[in-house]
Amino acid sequence: MKKVILLLLIGLGILSACVNNKQKVVFPLNMKVSNFEGVNQDEKPIDLSTLKGKVWIADFVFTNCDTVCSPMTSNMAELQRKLAKAGVKAQLVSFSIDPDYDQPQILKQYASRVGADFSNWNLITGYKQEFIESFANKSFMAPAAKLEGSNQFVHSTNFYLINKQGLVVQKYEGVSDPPYEQIIRDIKSLQ
Repeated sequence: MKKVILLLLIGLGILSACVNNKQKVVFPLNMKVSNFEGVNQDEKPIDLSTLKGKVWIADFVFTNCDTVCSPMTSNMAELQRKLAKAGVKAQLVSFSIDPDYDQPQILKQYASRVGADFSNWNLITGYKQEFIESFANKSFMAPAAKLEGSNQFVHSTNFYLINKQGLVVQKYEGVSDPPYEQIIRDIKSLQ
């Protein structure tokens, strides 16, 4: 009888340990975002220190895009609405990969068409073309380059999750059927 009680107590101890321990989310990426300096859609300066200590989602777009940028921007706006509805705080950052054309007022008009709330969404420009290409390549391991003889650019179609320490920890499909619920769960796990 003592052995049965002992086994039950050990079993309950193991079970309670499993119930009380939260499972830690392990992210596949670990890329440090290098510093950047630009201005947002309201012509306010923004750099990496502006986002220090915050969880954020980033993407790369340009307003003259003939293909993927419009759905990506609509999907970012949808993510913003879903985050607000869930009560989850995160910053959204869209880097223009065509800074010569995408001036602040153009970015503001572009995002306004999808109902962007600029209280937590910065669309950034104000740097050199060479900088944004190198920045995307090095910090996000993402392509970014102007197509020869065109006003179009090659760029990533992912949404990137950046933790409070400024590390890219995850990426998600940004054009068709983004995993909104997974993104929200991942953001919550970082807060």
